[in-house]
Amino acid sequence: MGIRKKLGLGVASAVLGISLVGGGTYAYFNDTETSNNTFAAGTLDLTVDPQVVFDVDNLKPGDSIKRYFELQNNGTLDIASVLLDTSYTVNDYHGDNVDDMGKHFRVNFIKNEGHPESWVDDDEYTVVSSKTLNQLSNMTPDELAVELEDYFWLIGDKKEDGIPAGGTDYLVVEIEFVDNGEDQNEFQGDTLELQWDFTAEQEEGERR
Repeated sequence: MGIRKKLGLGVASAVLGISLVGGGTYAYFNDTETSNNTFAAGTLDLTVDPQVVFDVDNLKPGDSIKRYFELQNNGTLDIASVLLDTSYTVNDYHGDNVDDMGKHFRVNFIKNEGHPESWVDDDEYTVVSSKTLNQLSNMTPDELAVELEDYFWLIGDKKEDGIPAGGTDYLVVEIEFVDNGEDQNEFQGDTLELQWDFTAEQEEGERR
């Protein structure tokens, strides 16, 4: 091959190389759009009003106390259900207890119409379920939820599940110091401290 032809091929290769290297420097049309996205979680905020439902002293067997309270949904999400967990502590004044005082306190969950104007302080009411504190403390919240399905969520004249955001449910409960007709002297001076934990649960997720 002649030197002129070799030089010609060399120059052509060099030009092609420059073209390939510089290909990215040529201007072309471009358009960019930006999407800024936000995901904000809602809130579950259950409030019990009043927080202290029972505060009673000088009780004797045969006494009963009925109280009214509210479950308020102050969050931004609807509450699907509320679970109740019971625990208690007995302070044995004389240190002579052979029985559990929690077995002698019975809780009556009373059917209500869901509004405070329907609350009447009389003896004519429907008890949905009755359990001693001892029984309640040995039940799981889910087991109790089945037991109390006719107690929670009575709004107006119909039963509805859950508490909507900003809504309130009104409940009635009675606790009895049961007179069993036997010697209950061991409980004189004793104190029972009851704790109720209400847990709000969200509704199922949905396609948004």
